[in-house]
Amino acid sequence: MKLLKNLTAQVILAIILGIIVGFIWPEFGASLKILADLFIKLIKMLIAPIIFLTVAIGIGAMGDMKKVGKIGGKALLYFEIVSTIALAIGIAVALVVNAGHGIDTSSAEGADVSKYTTAAAEQDHSIGAFISDIIPENFIGALANGELLPTLMAAVLFGLAAAALGEKSKPVISFLEVVSEIFFKIVGMVMRFSPIGAFGAMAFTIGNFGIDSLRNLGLLMAAIYITMFLFIVFVLGSIAKFYGINIFKFIAYIKQELFLVIGTSSSESALPSLMKKLENMGCSKSTVGLVVPTGYSFNLDGTAIYLSMAALFIAQAYGVELSWIQILTLLGILMITSKGAAGVTGSGFIVLAATLAAFPMIPVEGIFLLIGVDRFMSEARAITNIIGNGLAAVVISKSEKEFDVAKFDHLKEEHSHSHA
Repeated sequence: MKLLKNLTAQVILAIILGIIVGFIWPEFGASLKILADLFIKLIKMLIAPIIFLTVAIGIGAMGDMKKVGKIGGKALLYFEIVSTIALAIGIAVALVVNAGHGIDTSSAEGADVSKYTTAAAEQDHSIGAFISDIIPENFIGALANGELLPTLMAAVLFGLAAAALGEKSKPVISFLEVVSEIFFKIVGMVMRFSPIGAFGAMAFTIGNFGIDSLRNLGLLMAAIYITMFLFIVFVLGSIAKFYGINIFKFIAYIKQELFLVIGTSSSESALPSLMKKLENMGCSKSTVGLVVPTGYSFNLDGTAIYLSMAALFIAQAYGVELSWIQILTLLGILMITSKGAAGVTGSGFIVLAATLAAFPMIPVEGIFLLIGVDRFMSEARAITNIIGNGLAAVVISKSEKEFDVAKFDHLKEEHSHSHA
């Protein structure tokens, strides 16, 4: 019975029930879309405030810009390069695998899809219009309308101003941190309903698109897992090797943290013990203190791979052909939106909804195709994120000459003795 209290177990059970209901009573299954819709609405409600808070706190909390400038600047540059590589790999694999192709979405909302394609055609896509859209009509309006890019613009300005004020702004940043915790608590409450959302989504998907759609979802999951594995071994492995670290030994060193992440499917749960382990390994306390928490907002390699692949999966499912310019724009938007996905279960979903909102030609409703399997992919995302973040702290420490080699050698000796 204890197992049934576990959210992952509940979601798995809900998915199986959803598949059965959708298969046996397709019409009834299709009518359960309302459950998934309500769940998505709950998530959409949280997008703007969470992104505003995460970005404003991230920039504002840096405080004394000069002291953290060098390490922070180097860390941000590193995060941007590595997570962009992750996004690009995700997009490339999604285009090759084409997992969304062949899902029959016509029966779902034939009328609605045309609504998106016409809306996309009517939009002004000029650079001027794009910049004009980024600047909100007013500060609060950006949050009230839930528009992503204006919200980001407001958050960045707020954060920079707070950081420039230094000590004076500390109470405000502390207040925002509490508000942010409250919002993440709400995310936690909403996620308790994820089994109901997953049940409705799966019953609807099978009832409407037939049992064949499972093949597409399975293909997407396999593609995402394989892509993340290759990313860790080859991309992160090469970076680690360059700095004299073996990626497999590093993974073995933080294995307890990784199991904790698998259990909770949130990479935040392992944050305190990961930081302690990195210090024991030889990274300086100040570098770990700056790089790891910042990495939780700005260096989410697993989330980047997932978002790029999921967005293209939905476009493929709806037969939306994206031009190269649009794919590059998607990459650009994801480079920004993926920064707002803190390591909380379900936040990847929020960011996916936010990203699609900036792409009117891809129906946001398409995320219900993924509700059922999102939970299985969140483990892979969280593990890739935490390995990437741990490695980032080592890389920045070494490049800043803030790495205690004696500690590292001592650790290696201990390790070899325990295996001898």
